[in-house]
Amino acid sequence: MKHILYMVWQYLAQHRGKTVTLVCSIALIIYLPVGLKVIVDQSADSLTERAEATPLIIGAKGSPLELALNTLYFESKTPETILYSEVARVSSYALATPIPIHAQFRAAQQPIIGTSLDYFDFRGLRIAQGRQMAVLGECVLGAIAAERLGSGPGAHVISSPDSVFDLAGVYPLKMKVVGVLAPTESPDDEAVFVDLKTAWVIAGLAHGHQDLSQPEAAAQVLKQEGGVVVANAAVVQYNEITPGNIDSFHFHGDTGAFPITALIAVPRDAKASALLRGKYLGAGERMQIIHPLDVIDALLETVVSVRSYVVTAVVLVGFSTLLTTVLVFLLSLRLRHREIVTMHKIGGCRQRIAVILAAEIVVTVLIGVCIAAVLTALTAQYGAAVVQSIVMD
Repeated sequence: MKHILYMVWQYLAQHRGKTVTLVCSIALIIYLPVGLKVIVDQSADSLTERAEATPLIIGAKGSPLELALNTLYFESKTPETILYSEVARVSSYALATPIPIHAQFRAAQQPIIGTSLDYFDFRGLRIAQGRQMAVLGECVLGAIAAERLGSGPGAHVISSPDSVFDLAGVYPLKMKVVGVLAPTESPDDEAVFVDLKTAWVIAGLAHGHQDLSQPEAAAQVLKQEGGVVVANAAVVQYNEITPGNIDSFHFHGDTGAFPITALIAVPRDAKASALLRGKYLGAGERMQIIHPLDVIDALLETVVSVRSYVVTAVVLVGFSTLLTTVLVFLLSLRLRHREIVTMHKIGGCRQRIAVILAAEIVVTVLIGVCIAAVLTALTAQYGAAVVQSIVMD
């Protein structure tokens, strides 16, 4: 048997072009449907795991899918905002704990999530470095966000403008990083977490100004009548909140009318969940309440249907490729007729020659199967992360 394998290896090495082509064809025939199934199954598990852990989401009426994706994964188009007073409404029912979410801005490519400290307990997030955010202008980074932004406790990150054509004079906010979260292998790793009021500062709903009573601000004072100071347009609006200017920051208007993008509701039990959902079923209701798992399951049904069509197409192409591979082997045998005759003349029996030819086919197929297995293992290990990075880019 050792001599047969030696002859097989020498033949394959001598005709490496044909061997590589056949091996790659066989590997792809096996890998494509299997690898596609692995990626879809991993994505489905990731989607459903986070959706299962989130009982209810409340948001403006519109696309339930956009609301779910933005709230759960901080992706997709930002849904229409709702009023912060919705938090008080949910609290008044005494059926669930409301967790506000403001997911509208970014720092570079990382989402800035304004929320309350209840979110960290709800998701089981813990601080790996530094401390939890405590005052206006502080932020906590997810593990991946910290790596991509190159920041850690003591550093700063700057919010990106909502639009390059922003004419409202809303300046990017320089935020101090006070902590980095432990990795969770979830979208929380990608986020920059801030207090809800800090998100409103980024939105331009709060401002800090120079103290016009100080001598250095004299150039910005138009007039002073009694205790009223009138300033010109040169007054500096701070784009960084520091211990020295934090007291100058103030909000304009009722905070209950300020925006949030969604509200996560965590009911006490199944009965409270059903009762809360009933509160949002009125004909004139302007809000929608969704069960994220139902929305994601509907999405996955579509994905699975598409996958079925893709797998069918891949199998058909693979079958055609397999037939071509068989044809290549048969033509190869025809072309090797003189070689087979020579082997027979030098003493090779018919059975031995058949074993050699069969061994060549088996070795070629086994190499293709091994390559397909390696590709499948790599896909299972890194496929979800690669697909996610491609989607995000």
